[in-house]
Amino acid sequence: MSRISNEQVKHVANLARLAITEEETKKFTKQLDAIITFAEQLNELDTENVEPTYHVLDMKNVLREDIPQQGLPREEVLKNAPEHQDGQIKVPSIMGKED
Repeated sequence: MSRISNEQVKHVANLARLAITEEETKKFTKQLDAIITFAEQLNELDTENVEPTYHVLDMKNVLREDIPQQGLPREEVLKNAPEHQDGQIKVPSIMGKED
């Protein structure tokens, strides 16, 4: 016995302003019924002693500790910059002179 009817699918399609054919209506009815059946199977599982999970992996803090370290030498940083001046990377101006 189907848990959803063709008329219900047509009604939802109409609310969503979707034009579906009779063939599509039958196809979606069958697919939605399969989804409802699967959801009902999940409801049969005993989850009384199962704690809720929010992620499949047990992740607490994925960030490393913030430890200050010596940076790269300035010459090495500037060697791949297209332009540099006075030890700084030179970039094009993005704001007009009036701003």
